[in-house]
Amino acid sequence: MNDSPLALLGGEPAITAPGPHFAWPPIEDADRRAVAAQLETSVSIPDRSGVVAELEDALASYLGVRHVVTTCTGTAALHSMYAAAGIGPGDEVIVPALTFHATATPLFHLGAHPVLADVDDRGQLDLDAAARHITARTKAVVAVHLWGLPEDMDALVSFANDHGVMLLEDGSHAHGATWNGQRTGTFGTAAAFSLNGPKPLSAGEGGFVATDDAELYYRVLLHGQYNKRCRREIPADHPLGRFAVTGMGLKLRIHPLAAALARAQLSRLDGHLAGRRVIAARMCAALESVPGIRVPHVPAPAVPSWYALPLRYEPAELGGLPLQRFLDALHAEGATEADQPGSTCPLNTHPLFQAPGDLLAGYADHHSFAAGSFPAAGHVHNTTFKLPVWNREDHVRLADAHTAAIVKVATHAKDLL
Repeated sequence: MNDSPLALLGGEPAITAPGPHFAWPPIEDADRRAVAAQLETSVSIPDRSGVVAELEDALASYLGVRHVVTTCTGTAALHSMYAAAGIGPGDEVIVPALTFHATATPLFHLGAHPVLADVDDRGQLDLDAAARHITARTKAVVAVHLWGLPEDMDALVSFANDHGVMLLEDGSHAHGATWNGQRTGTFGTAAAFSLNGPKPLSAGEGGFVATDDAELYYRVLLHGQYNKRCRREIPADHPLGRFAVTGMGLKLRIHPLAAALARAQLSRLDGHLAGRRVIAARMCAALESVPGIRVPHVPAPAVPSWYALPLRYEPAELGGLPLQRFLDALHAEGATEADQPGSTCPLNTHPLFQAPGDLLAGYADHHSFAAGSFPAAGHVHNTTFKLPVWNREDHVRLADAHTAAIVKVATHAKDLL
């Protein structure tokens, strides 16, 4: 007879409340009113007016930048940012090997080449590895603030300056995060953000580009905001003004209903982030000394947005117990929100990065990224699982229950061997 307390082996689960235990974004009456009011105002905004202008102005003020252009998705924001930065055929852009694929895939549609560089043990860009990939064709390096933990922006700014390349940022996980008191998304020439459903700031679906560079701003407009908006915002006597009607031929505008939701959410973002910081600190403290679990190291200059709480799994400390078996036990305990990252993974494992020429004309001779090319990225991914970070005081019990479930499984890991 098995007398283990683990639920997977017949014991009582640590969490009995039915799931799901986490939902984002938090929808309040203010959001419902904003979207309902926008329905009665306009469901199509072809220029920079109404709620689109209000959202962009508020985002620019929040970040402390001169220009923000909203887009239909975060992927579109990245595409527009790269196009506006002048990245084109034959150019190379250094991207961390561990990220969501949209950090790199828009480059394929510009004829450019994403150059993957391995990461360090924290999952952030390894600058020594990145330096080995610098060539005469390198146009930019991309900082990715994965899981809402800011990159070391002092080091990245110095790296970009030393090598004479543009610094761009993918802030999709990191709205409101800071490094030395400065918002992520304001260190490079431009930054792209996602407003997708679970992001710290959500429009349901959307994105935006932020920059202080007027020329780049005009080119972002031309990439996906053609006609009325370009004619009104690009000076008629500017050399790019003659392209205003057609732009580059793409329409990537945000939907007004999405803009209305994001505008309402933005007014509460700092409150949400403050709540997440308190609960993330509480969860990390509860797990700090648990065998087999390593909480993220947060450098003193960094204030994360805590899009998620990434935890590193150390199987050697638990008798070699595989991570999947550990997660199976966690799920049986009712901690169903614990999961291993899926599409955020080493990019070389995607067929598109192994054989882009099979889908994209012009990439038949593209350098293939073989399995095992980025050992640190593979190790970090294979040993990472994550939890959501709740944001309200009444969520503390849920957060505590999830960390208690992890402690329970780690404490009795030998029962699973």
